[in-house]
Amino acid sequence: MSDAFDIAIIGAGIAGASIAAELGPHARVALLEAEDQPGYHSTGRSAAFWAQTYGGPRIQPLTSASGSWLDAHGFLGPRGALNIARAGQEDRVEAMLRDFAAAGVRIERMDRKALEARLPGLLPEWQSGAWEPDCRDIDVAAMLAHYLGAARRAGVALFTRTPVSRIEWNGHWHITAQSGAEFAAALIVNAAGAWADEVARIAGIAPLGLQPMRRTIAQLRTQPAAPADLPLVIDIEGSFYFKPENGRLWLSPHDETPTPPCDAAPEEIDVALAIDRMQHVIDWTVERVEHRWAGLRTFAPDRLPVYGRDPARPEFAWFAGQGGFGIQTAPAAARLTAQRLLGHAPDEMTEAIDPEAYDPARFL
Repeated sequence: MSDAFDIAIIGAGIAGASIAAELGPHARVALLEAEDQPGYHSTGRSAAFWAQTYGGPRIQPLTSASGSWLDAHGFLGPRGALNIARAGQEDRVEAMLRDFAAAGVRIERMDRKALEARLPGLLPEWQSGAWEPDCRDIDVAAMLAHYLGAARRAGVALFTRTPVSRIEWNGHWHITAQSGAEFAAALIVNAAGAWADEVARIAGIAPLGLQPMRRTIAQLRTQPAAPADLPLVIDIEGSFYFKPENGRLWLSPHDETPTPPCDAAPEEIDVALAIDRMQHVIDWTVERVEHRWAGLRTFAPDRLPVYGRDPARPEFAWFAGQGGFGIQTAPAAARLTAQRLLGHAPDEMTEAIDPEAYDPARFL
């Protein structure tokens, strides 16, 4: 006997949890998670920052729209972001300033002296940059717990250890898990992250070409120790970023290595590459690599997220392809997608966002 729901959401990372919280007050919702706990993969392995320029100008509307909600719920902490450029890369800084000035993003040009004041030990080749004073840290664990709690209070039923093995349409979706558990739903929301195309194939839906990419982070003990007020530091060309965390340095080579959906593990070559890049930025000594991990960042072919009903099968909706910006955009993305699925009008959070930019119909 199948458990019957209006909507079945597949995947309970930040994507699935956030849209479950938005849909839960309006429908009977099941949230199906393959792992023992929600947020095991990409959500639990995030570098956890909110930066309006991260992801580019076409992601910025989602990020900016999410900021007030994140701040009001207490999930943001002070940080600031320093985008740094070598001599000869001044045009990249100017392009960044132009790209985001019209959107109202606070961003300031910085010269060498201003960079040195923010980043001690900066090597001489780094001569200019852009400062984002509004960049913040995100408390990802608290944010995920909030959404799961809100979903639960709205009556959403969470099923962990429920990997989906079979999906069939017979006037409604019939979903079978590997455990043998069965669910019926009128609408599926595919929030399966790196596994989103695989879920679509199981349901007989044409995949979109979503590509999981491995992203590596290492936690370093350095001399000097990373000061608590150190900003997020990002290469203007996107080849690394680092930030402080409890006296340590979190460092990534900003790698994007194509990989099948998996429980991602770091490669030593990527950790070594990250350290090499950092040592071409600051004169700090790396005393020890204390921890390393990797997560998957999944991109659509145009690197924009995919939100909305499948154009060939409107009973199947996508909420996937969030790349490395799924957490910082989750509030607005979930609100926007839920409004479209329910036929509700935009509200103050979503009214300035163009939903067509993220609609799966763009791949037709």
